[in-house]
Amino acid sequence: MFFFIRLARRTSRHYAWVLPLAIIGFVFVTGWIAMALAQPGSDIVRPGNYWWWFLITAATVGYGDLFPETTGGRLVGAYVVFGSITTLAILFSRISAIIENAKGRRMRGEISFSGQNHIVLLGYTAGRTERILEELLSEPEREVVLATWEDQLSEHPMPGEDRLQFVRGDITDLDVLARTGLASAHSVLIDARDDNEAVTLTVAANTAAPSVHTIVALRDMRVQRTIFRVDTTVHCVQWHNTQLIGEELSDPGIAEVYQELATAGGKGTYSLTVPPSAATVDVGAWQAALGRSHGATLLAVRTVDGIQVSPPWDLPVAPGARLFYIAADRLDYDEVVGSLS
Repeated sequence: MFFFIRLARRTSRHYAWVLPLAIIGFVFVTGWIAMALAQPGSDIVRPGNYWWWFLITAATVGYGDLFPETTGGRLVGAYVVFGSITTLAILFSRISAIIENAKGRRMRGEISFSGQNHIVLLGYTAGRTERILEELLSEPEREVVLATWEDQLSEHPMPGEDRLQFVRGDITDLDVLARTGLASAHSVLIDARDDNEAVTLTVAANTAAPSVHTIVALRDMRVQRTIFRVDTTVHCVQWHNTQLIGEELSDPGIAEVYQELATAGGKGTYSLTVPPSAATVDVGAWQAALGRSHGATLLAVRTVDGIQVSPPWDLPVAPGARLFYIAADRLDYDEVVGSLS
C-alpha cells in the first residue's frame, strides 16, 4: 500500500494521469451518447446501469448481465474496449517512464532521503568507502546514506544495495545535507579527503544537526583539538582503523573505550599464566576473583585449544592457560588466587 501511495504522489506531480483520465472520460461520455443513439430505451443507457456496463466492458470482464443487442451497440462496446486499452497503455507507459526516471535520479544522487535512525557517510575514497559500507550494511535493517562531492562519483557506487542511498553535491551545503536526512540520523561519519576538509565538514554537519552523534576520521589526531573547538562531543578516530570506525558508528562510545585503554595512566590490558601447580577452576571463578577483589575484567583465555574471547563461564581453566584481562595494574597469580572460590 505504501508503494502505491508514493507512486500516486509521484504520478500526480508529473501529471501522468491527466491524458489517460481525459481519454477515459471522453470515451465514457461519448460512448453513453452513442449507445443511446444505437439502442434507444435500452437498459444499458439508464444512468444506474451505464456506469456498470462501461466498467465491465472497459475491463473486458463481461459478466453478461447487460449487453448490446444491435450491431450499432456492439460497435459502441468495441469502441469502449479500444478506448480502455489505449488508456491503460498510455498510463502504464507513463508510470514506467516515471519509475525509470526515479531510478536514474537515484543513480545520479539526486534523491532526498526521509528515513530515520540511519547512518550518514560524508565523503568518498575508492575501495575504502566500499569496505566501510559493506561492514555497516552487514547489520540487518541498517540503512546508510552516502553523500559525496560532485567530482568524486558520477553515479551510485553499489546500485544493487537497496539499503544504501546516494546523495551527490556540495556536501558543505545545508540543503544537500538536508537531503541526507541528517537531522534524523543515528550517526554521521565524516571521512574526508584530508584533515582540513574534515574540519570544514564537521562545522557543516554540526550546523545542520548538532545533536547527531558525529565521528570524524583523522589522519593526524592532533587535529582533534581543532575539532573540539567546534563540538567537544565529536568522536575522532584514526583514519586507517576502518574496523573501529564501523564499530563506533553502530555503537557510539566504543572509540572512547579503546582510547581509554590506550591512554597511559588509565586501565590497560594485561595477561597472566596459570602455573603448573594450580588447580583447575572455571572461567566464572576467575571472573569473580578478578572483579570482586581487583576491579578487573577477564577478556579472553588461551588454552591448548586456542584463544577464546569472552569465554563461557563454565569453561575449565587448567594449569598452563593464559588469562587476558583489563585492570588498573598488572596482577600476579598469587594476588588473585586467594580470591578464587
